[in-house]
Amino acid sequence: MKRMIIVISALLLAPSVWLQAAEIMLTVTEPADYQVFQRSSRVAGTVHLRGSFQGASGAAATLEARLLTGKADAVWQKPQFHMTRIAFVAELPAAAGGWQKLEVRFSRDGIVLATAAVEHVGVGEVFVVAGQSNSANYGEEKQTTRTKRVAAFDGQKWQLANDPQPSAGGKGGSFMPPFGDALVDRFDVPIGFIACGIGATSVREWLPKGAVFPNPPTIESRVVKLPDGRWESKGEAFAMLVARMKQAGPKGFRAVLWHQGESDANQKDLTRTLPGKLYGEYLERVIRDSRREIGWDAPWFVAQVSYHVPGDEASADIREAQASLWRDGVALQGPDSDALKGDLREHKGQGVHFSAKGLREHAARWADKVCPWIEKAVASIESIP
Repeated sequence: MKRMIIVISALLLAPSVWLQAAEIMLTVTEPADYQVFQRSSRVAGTVHLRGSFQGASGAAATLEARLLTGKADAVWQKPQFHMTRIAFVAELPAAAGGWQKLEVRFSRDGIVLATAAVEHVGVGEVFVVAGQSNSANYGEEKQTTRTKRVAAFDGQKWQLANDPQPSAGGKGGSFMPPFGDALVDRFDVPIGFIACGIGATSVREWLPKGAVFPNPPTIESRVVKLPDGRWESKGEAFAMLVARMKQAGPKGFRAVLWHQGESDANQKDLTRTLPGKLYGEYLERVIRDSRREIGWDAPWFVAQVSYHVPGDEASADIREAQASLWRDGVALQGPDSDALKGDLREHKGQGVHFSAKGLREHAARWADKVCPWIEKAVASIESIP
């Protein structure tokens, strides 16, 4: 994550103080501005602190931090922290809710040496979004967050989640801003997205490196043909997805939202159409192998997706494969986006991507599936003695 100098405060202290202290530059690298941490209960979570300082040794220094909501001054906390000569890491218990301002300070012998601040830090719900174009930025109209409490992470920095979503394919609109706003309305917490969608990808392109399959996808840039005539995934999309999941940390997001299937269903070149049985097997491998790579059983929602254009509106084979993952307990049930037709699609209903109206309806249908599940998940945590 990109290093960010938030405040250099040794020069901002009262003269009687800074004249007694060495000039120190304090840098906070985590959290970033607009970063959202996954809550661990209905009302709380943990903010991870990481940073460094220059100009003096941190030996014998005291780290204090607090989170301000604007409603009342918070007391300074002294979290347990690990410090090297010039760096520190710590964890700070935090309430779930709106944006909070983080303040950090170092002191020695009662003298404040340096302070830093991050203006927008959230504890709420975080999601990884992956798949092909309708999981990315290919909608007909860019969307913006109405609540201003929905953020997105591009692998280096956080920002408000106005389209296009950072690090996902395309330059248009997505369902994420209105979906995030719906969750803010429901749970009154910030929402974070890690968008990984790649336009026009087959599930074959998302397989781990070395996975072999009999027929190629329509786009061959992420696969390679073997001497025996079979095909193999280069593993690029899978590696990217796992890397982004790992950046969130163990249990650092609520779930993966998977929306993909168009590029495996009913291809013009029938030799590139993927049989539903293989689609189910391949997506299950992506799910299980990614869980093994990140070290925990991240929940996955899988949508029903196979729509192309009017007259080619569904593949029963692919839809059955997606539904089989729900029945087998591999994934949770996502929305049926094949049902979104007519003016919910681009080009007055003639395209595969969503219109502005369709993006908002797509978001509402994701909320219908995800919100009740979150409520149950949080309730189950609270019921544990």
